Amino acid sequence: MPTLLLRLSGPMQSWGVSGRFVNRSTSSSPTKSGVIGLLAAAEGRPREQSVADLVNLRFGVRTDQVGSVLRDFQTEIDWRTNKAKPLTNRYSLQDYRFLAAIEGPQEILEGLETTLKNPVFPLYLGRRSCPPGERVPLKIVNENLEIALQKSDWLAADWYRKKASTSVRLPISRDLLPGESADELIRDLPESFDPKERRYELRPIKHDSVTISNEVGK
Repeated sequence: MPTLLLRLSGPMQSWGVSGRFVNRSTSSSPTKSGVIGLLAAAEGRPREQSVADLVNLRFGVRTDQVGSVLRDFQTEIDWRTNKAKPLTNRYSLQDYRFLAAIEGPQEILEGLETTLKNPVFPLYLGRRSCPPGERVPLKIVNENLEIALQKSDWLAADWYRKKASTSVRLPISRDLLPGESADELIRDLPESFDPKERRYELRPIKHDSVTISNEVGK
């Protein structure tokens, strides 16, 4: 089955999984719920609309460039009482680059690719304050998700390649294949994005990696 490749790159990204109340954490890689939200925004779906068709597509992500984690804070005043609310800590990824992969029927992937090039709503990398720094859709390849994540070109910036070693390991996390056992369970499978009843289920994932040669490394 074909796979749509996406480049998730920007000054900052924030992919929440467990953040609550005054601490808004970020996962170390894009979540399936975050990428499904990005696809739904491109199509112009209201938050109340079902995303079950997108949830059924297979998802995987490869970490091509590792940056740093930024901790910022937000202050807020309750307009009704004019009193300060608790300080909120927010965490973001800086200078990260990811290759995301969506596997599914050709006609569905072609439609997603088209809408990502001309999105109805603005795209963001997990949080609205984190817009993409580059065009998101790359291409559709006639390979399954596992092969696409293993074989696709490295997306790291030139400056990062020069600082890296001559052999680089790229971590991969992906949806399970039939018969595989999970390496981890994360709660990033959206049942509803409706602000009145947001619901997320656990998703079993598999951890892999690919090692590539870096000709300009040190």
